[in-house]
Amino acid sequence: MKYAIVEISGRQFWIETGKYYDLNRIPTELGKEIILNRVLLLNNDGEILIGKPYLDSVKIKGKILEHLRGRKTIVYKMRPKKKTRKKQGHRQEMTRVLIEDISIN
Repeated sequence: MKYAIVEISGRQFWIETGKYYDLNRIPTELGKEIILNRVLLLNNDGEILIGKPYLDSVKIKGKILEHLRGRKTIVYKMRPKKKTRKKQGHRQEMTRVLIEDISIN
């Protein structure tokens, strides 16, 4: 089983080929290929490579499937004894990416 741990937009994801992941919005067109190069760790069928901080020889190819919005989260701020309340909703803009290939140069 081949997997990698990748840093994308400040978050770390455990990534395997053939699966899709919802990342923060990537401003590109649908169907376009992207290359993820901030690979922190790679497990190639038991052979583990660890980057310092990144592995330069590993490239991950992904394809953009769709742009969507995440679930709504409620942000509620209240100051006690001051009668101030603020209720606000937030939906994160996301991009669904299909991981096609993990290649080692």
